[in-house]
Amino acid sequence: MPERKAHWEKVYDTKQPHEVSWTQDIPETSLQLISGFHLPETAKIIDVGGGDSRLVDFLLDRGFYNITVLDISEKALQRAQQRLGERAQRVKWVVSDITGFQPEEAYDVWHDRAAFHFLTTPGQIAGYISVADKAVAGNGYMVIGTFSEQGPQQCSGLEVRRYAEPELEAQLSPRFSKIRCITEDHVTPFNTKQHFLFCSFRKMA
Repeated sequence: MPERKAHWEKVYDTKQPHEVSWTQDIPETSLQLISGFHLPETAKIIDVGGGDSRLVDFLLDRGFYNITVLDISEKALQRAQQRLGERAQRVKWVVSDITGFQPEEAYDVWHDRAAFHFLTTPGQIAGYISVADKAVAGNGYMVIGTFSEQGPQQCSGLEVRRYAEPELEAQLSPRFSKIRCITEDHVTPFNTKQHFLFCSFRKMA
């Protein structure tokens, strides 16, 4: 855990958004899947590994106000807060490695774009799923975006685990039931493509 945190603090301390591959101006697929849940504005949403992602900006624009952004990098969250200005006060910010996160509330939506695939050992994966099971409310939802089988084998100098739809579904079964999956070619700031798999799930009551 200390090594992972040190790695990501260095990344966010030395690179700007246009210098990292995961930057998205508009997180269209995430927003599409979350919109499909038809949630009230009171819904509690956590963005896991949110860093300085712009998803929180769009959720605020859509009227959601119970938003938590979690990341292992304090620097990443500071950058997001600076970008949001006064609106940052309407968001809960949590610095934590997700495998050690201890949720204090139940969330209606767990969103994760490109954090889960950095967990490559059975223990890390089991720890993540255990935390998610505790954190997501009964009948709550999950959105996970990972590199697909056609995606990169590394990101930010780290090995990743790529997923096909059946494998991702099997990892989260039986606690979460798959709703739908979408594949997407993410165009990086360097004009290269990364193939993603996004899936939405419902927690089994």
